[in-house]
Amino acid sequence: MSRTDASTIPEGRLPRRLVQLYVGLALYGVSVALLVRAGLGLEPWGVLSQGLAELTGLTMGMVSIIVGAAVLLLWIPLRQRPGLGTVSNVFAIGIALDATLALMPEIHTLAVRVPLLVAGIVLNGAATGLYISARFGPGPRDGLMTGLHQVTGLSIRLARTAVEVAVVTVGFVLGGTVGLGTVAYALAIGPLAQYFLRLFAIPSAGDGSRVVAGSPRDHAILPR
Repeated sequence: MSRTDASTIPEGRLPRRLVQLYVGLALYGVSVALLVRAGLGLEPWGVLSQGLAELTGLTMGMVSIIVGAAVLLLWIPLRQRPGLGTVSNVFAIGIALDATLALMPEIHTLAVRVPLLVAGIVLNGAATGLYISARFGPGPRDGLMTGLHQVTGLSIRLARTAVEVAVVTVGFVLGGTVGLGTVAYALAIGPLAQYFLRLFAIPSAGDGSRVVAGSPRDHAILPR
């Protein structure tokens, strides 16, 4: 991938970037709701949000917003800079998650839950590719990991693994759903995100190349 920052994207692409950002964030919330209704295991931060929701009585979306805001505060000592996408990420995903859960009934048939799990994982990959390719800044959780990488010297993979293992563990203890879906998500999201990042990449100015990531500080999707 080219290491070109967002300033190289033509200004005429701004409407498309905004659409990609908010459609991607909304679909991300929808994808998490699909995983919840599948009931076969959530992605790591979803496990934490569900566990905290069980503990506090708040909705998962509200907990997601609170956790996202708390993680964003951790950016201060890590010297990370939020963008429009970062702040939007905190609110849009939680709102879309709650709205989708309110519309979707609980599902008990395994023959429906398995396809729902697959759909949720694939949609999550597509949503990731959409909002990151818009290049409005990383999500709060991704910025936390890049910040840890820069401050501690840990590899990005190790920083991500350590954070997500801790998140899953705490979420599971609090009552979050860990299962086949959690493992399937961990194995599939990397390849899916890479594919959709390239599919939705926005051409940069000059040579027409398609870029999705700039400096390490801007990376929003990290190797798993």
